[in-house]
Amino acid sequence: MPTPSDMTTDPQSGTPELPGLLDHLQHEVAVFARRAEQTRLGGVGQVRNSMDRAAYLLLNRLDSEGPMGVKALAASMGIDSSTVTRQVAPLVESGLVKRTSHPEDGRAVVLQLSPRGQSRLDEVRASRRELMAQLTQDWAPQEREAFCTLLTRFNAALSARHGSGTE
Repeated sequence: MPTPSDMTTDPQSGTPELPGLLDHLQHEVAVFARRAEQTRLGGVGQVRNSMDRAAYLLLNRLDSEGPMGVKALAASMGIDSSTVTRQVAPLVESGLVKRTSHPEDGRAVVLQLSPRGQSRLDEVRASRRELMAQLTQDWAPQEREAFCTLLTRFNAALSARHGSGTE
């Protein structure tokens, strides 16, 4: 039987909780991280595992926020400029991202999703969406929504803890 010294207190509610719950949570997060890395949660069919995480996140950011410079992209993702430069190079080389001149300052370079990059991103998103549908096919819509909300909250807490931006 647990003693009061075995208990921790939930910081939000002040409710006592057993360390076993936190142990279970940290274990499940570790298993999730391992399985996510093993499968890369890439999707289904021919697109499965065909785009690495860094490329997906960079393309996704350029799609959602539009063309931007390396420094702005790095800041928005919470990583340093040298990392973005290194990760973007193969995307430019393969034609998924194009470098263009800044419309107001021709000396500055702006990264932009190319039509090929947009098409590839759409294909990968559709494949990953299908994987998520398959993995959660027996979940109620409210369960999917709750999981998404909690996972978003968890990721935000991790980002805040490590002082990085959001992917």
